[in-house]
Amino acid sequence: MKIKHISADSHWQERLEKTGFGYHTDGDQTYWVENYYYSISPALADEIAEATNTLWNMCLKAVDHVISNRLYHHFHIPIFMHEHIEQGWENDAPSIYGRFDFAYDDIKKQLKVLEFNADTPTSLFETGVIQWHWMQHYFGKKADQFNSVHDRLIATWKELKPYLKGHTLHFTCLRETLEDLTNLEYLRDCAIQAGIKTKLIYLDDLGWNGLNFVDLEEETITDIFKLYPWEWMTQEAFALHIPNDVDQANWIEPSWKMILSNKAILAILWELFPNHPLLLETYIDEPKNLVNYVKKPLLSREGANVTLYINGKIIEATPGDYGEEGYICQELASLHKEHSGYSIIGSWIIGQEACGITFRESDRMITTDKSRFVPHIIE
Repeated sequence: MKIKHISADSHWQERLEKTGFGYHTDGDQTYWVENYYYSISPALADEIAEATNTLWNMCLKAVDHVISNRLYHHFHIPIFMHEHIEQGWENDAPSIYGRFDFAYDDIKKQLKVLEFNADTPTSLFETGVIQWHWMQHYFGKKADQFNSVHDRLIATWKELKPYLKGHTLHFTCLRETLEDLTNLEYLRDCAIQAGIKTKLIYLDDLGWNGLNFVDLEEETITDIFKLYPWEWMTQEAFALHIPNDVDQANWIEPSWKMILSNKAILAILWELFPNHPLLLETYIDEPKNLVNYVKKPLLSREGANVTLYINGKIIEATPGDYGEEGYICQELASLHKEHSGYSIIGSWIIGQEACGITFRESDRMITTDKSRFVPHIIE
């Protein structure tokens, strides 16, 4: 994998906005990279796909282990959600997607999983649509990517359609969140293409009639996709109604994803699969024998409150509002570095199948909300 440069169009921002991509820049910083890309080999693409599928199967075994042994205390999951999680797991509650973030060690030629964005992963629209259009715009239809995200989303919604409890699939997120709304509407569009009737409702418009959740038209919500983290949901005023819903609406992603979206799962994976080549040595609350490691809050997002230690000393740290929920300590990974920055690989699993990748690039070793999205081509 290596960076290659191209000459960007002078009006590329306008082109992106016509496709519905309105957050390509953040103030004076560029989020979307137009003028260079990662060139990767077919062998690396195959390696990422295989690693993603392998890790997904390992994660399912880890969830079963956590539920069977009721290890919820490691994840700080509220007691009132435990039974809901177990019922969803036992009943195969529908799940759509997730994104593994990998480091690539150039010396050892080895992928290492950093974390799993299992509940509300974003950058889906950039991956499935924007970087595909970018490739066709500059390189034509003969170029190729590791990217079947769009087709897999439609196919997966078709597969899940028979498991929906009602006739309408609601989609929800917070108001005035351009990135979330763009990703949500993309997912909804794919569901529509799969033949599913949908309806958009903002989170603060959810109602409760004493028996069920309802929308603004008093229609019972039987199935709902939420782009809103479960750990935030459980703090909402309506959260106690979720396990008391008479018809037990399908929440997508299901509540058992709270286990996989929590960084404690990385320690569970290490316990279940010690020294697995895809894993980094990880422990809950303490570094144990680790000297070079990363301390991450269990629920941290976008690199907040992450601290890097080398030889036991802090070399880099980020601010934020996380940490009270506890931490993991994870072996420090070797990141791929180019002249433009450090990169990690995001690998999507949709409907149980690896189907596409992203590259996120940062000026520092910790990936944050200021990190850039870099498209890729298989060459």
